[in-house]
Amino acid sequence: MRARVEKHFTDSIAVKQASLALAPAIVRAGTMLVESLERGGKVLSCGNGGSAADAQHFSSELLGRFEAERRSLPAVALSTDTSTLTAVANDYGYERVFARQVSSLGNAGDVLLAISTSGSSPNVLEAIAAAHDRGMSVVALTGRDGGRMGQRLRPDDVELRVPSERTARIQEVHLLIVHSLCDLIDAAFTADERAT
Repeated sequence: MRARVEKHFTDSIAVKQASLALAPAIVRAGTMLVESLERGGKVLSCGNGGSAADAQHFSSELLGRFEAERRSLPAVALSTDTSTLTAVANDYGYERVFARQVSSLGNAGDVLLAISTSGSSPNVLEAIAAAHDRGMSVVALTGRDGGRMGQRLRPDDVELRVPSERTARIQEVHLLIVHSLCDLIDAAFTADERAT
């Protein structure tokens, strides 16, 4: 049993080490988020299961705070409103649960944080299409080969693809990426507030 536990740790370390190559893209994504928020935009986030938890985690860090004192920043996790989720799923199908919200809440200049370990979740793919229709940029957290999400992104979007096939390892790095993005946002907004 101890060997099983130790393997989880060593595998996680190896995937995180390999994911260091994502640092420049994480900075690009952080810059995109900061610029949107500075212009008065907001971040919509979505995912399923553990990815929904990561989407909610991200929005709570923006609305509340991550590690630094700064003003609250506008973010909406699209997986949190059960009445909306069930109504849209019932009336339009589960594939539309995020896209319908993006079409209503998203504006040009906003950012969609789209999270899928496989990169092929139909409802996240629909959300990306809706975001593009609304003139939004996309930060995509994926894994494996990027799935269909990697193919649907535009040149100005950012894909952060974790180099792993295992869902648990991908989710662990997704959380680290979320925290890295929150730290970049904190740094930008605390610097802005000190300057004023």
